[in-house]
Amino acid sequence: CHGQADVCVMGIIQKWLVTGTGGTTSALPDTECPHSHFLQSSWLLLAPLLTPPVPVITAPPCSLCPEGAHRFQWIRNLVPEFGISSSHVKVLSSPAEFYELLKVQIKAAKRRVVMASLYLGTGLLEQELVYCLEETLEKSLQAKGSPDLRVSILLDYTRGSRGRKNSRTMLIPLLQRFPEQVRVSLFHTPNLRGLLRLLIPERFNETIGLQHIKVYLFDDNVILSGANLSDLYFTNRQDRYVLLRDSPEIADFFTELVDAIGDVSLQLQQDNTVQMMEGMVHPYQGDKVAYCEIANRRVMEVINSARTRQELLHAKTFHSNQPGNSLLSQQGSQASGNLKPEPDTWIYPLIQMKPFGIQIDEMVTETLLTEAERDARIYLTTGYFNLTQAYMDLILGTRAEYRILLASPEVNGFFGAKGVAGAIPAAYVYIEHQFYSEVCCLQQQERVQLQEYSRPGWTFHAKGLWLYLAGSDLPCLTLIGSPNFGYRSVHRDLEAQVAIVTENKALQQQLHQEQEQLYLCSGVVSTSTFEQPSRYVKLWVKLVTPLIKNFF
Repeated sequence: CHGQADVCVMGIIQKWLVTGTGGTTSALPDTECPHSHFLQSSWLLLAPLLTPPVPVITAPPCSLCPEGAHRFQWIRNLVPEFGISSSHVKVLSSPAEFYELLKVQIKAAKRRVVMASLYLGTGLLEQELVYCLEETLEKSLQAKGSPDLRVSILLDYTRGSRGRKNSRTMLIPLLQRFPEQVRVSLFHTPNLRGLLRLLIPERFNETIGLQHIKVYLFDDNVILSGANLSDLYFTNRQDRYVLLRDSPEIADFFTELVDAIGDVSLQLQQDNTVQMMEGMVHPYQGDKVAYCEIANRRVMEVINSARTRQELLHAKTFHSNQPGNSLLSQQGSQASGNLKPEPDTWIYPLIQMKPFGIQIDEMVTETLLTEAERDARIYLTTGYFNLTQAYMDLILGTRAEYRILLASPEVNGFFGAKGVAGAIPAAYVYIEHQFYSEVCCLQQQERVQLQEYSRPGWTFHAKGLWLYLAGSDLPCLTLIGSPNFGYRSVHRDLEAQVAIVTENKALQQQLHQEQEQLYLCSGVVSTSTFEQPSRYVKLWVKLVTPLIKNFF
């Protein structure tokens, strides 16, 4: 099925591993003009000619593999590929819909509830979620025989421990009431240790590294999102959400992934203390290299074992040479209801954990940006516009059209915050202005367009991208999950998202409507945007931003 695509993409990956930037060179030093390195760097404009070949199938395609997936099948060289029916995918649109779905799914769960988030809030809406968990666990406990339901919750240690009332105090009653069924793991970055850990105060210690994955699964139903378990994300903080129904293989994968991270995390105890699992290296007291090696091994075991399982399943389904397993025989089996319908949608989990040396999401994202063809359109959105240099270079130096949606200062999550955090929206404005100036210097305003999301009374937290192939009015691929495409997402935090590839028109239409709904609340950025009083950036913010931009 792969033909020459495997060779092409492995060449890209090898080059990516050597340069660390997907084949692009690092940014050149600034000269007199802050944007002159873009003008003086002819390699940037020649990037489309210098990049490796597009990883498409040039050998005769496998007659049993759906043609629509060929363009992106190279991703399964890195991660497991899950083929499902598009009828199992539902795109959600609002925080309220997300919150109600969480409650319904918790109440209906029979075997497992697995939730990974940055933190659990402490308000009434979050307390209602805890009550739902308690009610469902109680029902399981009262059922005949041993209770089947298991609840596993993964949060970040620093964010989940902030304040007297916090994520830990919210969950301790569950641990005390159901000690055999509930597990709460608190990930602590190995980079926050020693004197640094002692000196950096609460809130600021969260800048060093976080558990940022957002996955919510209930039996065989999986919700992928960028939203945390907090009241704002249930009411007026816009994000993205997708439900994958009746997808046991995908649910198994994310259960194993959360278990793997949980195993290298601190375990919350009934008395609000924490301890590591027996025999496990401590994240900030033990040897850092040994800890990261163990974490890498645990996570990669999950990825590789799932990839092997899915390859065997694919071979068994489509490529078995056993008598009676021809395409005709399979079609006959499907007609009689013995086999699932042929998939028209493919899910690829993309993991990024740079502290553990895992950079899969970065590799796939850079390759997608590099290989996007002329006249293709990429709609990219992030709540925090602070792209890595590699992503910026690819956007400015490749061929596709870009529509980048970002938060206006008023809908930035830090808008109106107290202290230094209150200046963060201005720092994002400064970063945005610099990037826009670079676009203008290269005369790329038509190809690369910035749009600011603005909605009274709301904040903006959506992230991901939609890829429209040249000549198509509907997207065939989307990325959805926790990464923001910034330095933190790539280098500091634990991240996960999925690439959803589909050839089904109805699902493509769902994704298109999701994109349109978000972009409808935006205005196009122009030079006059930065002349508005609300876009004024103080001198000290301009001076400090280059020093701290890698921490937010």
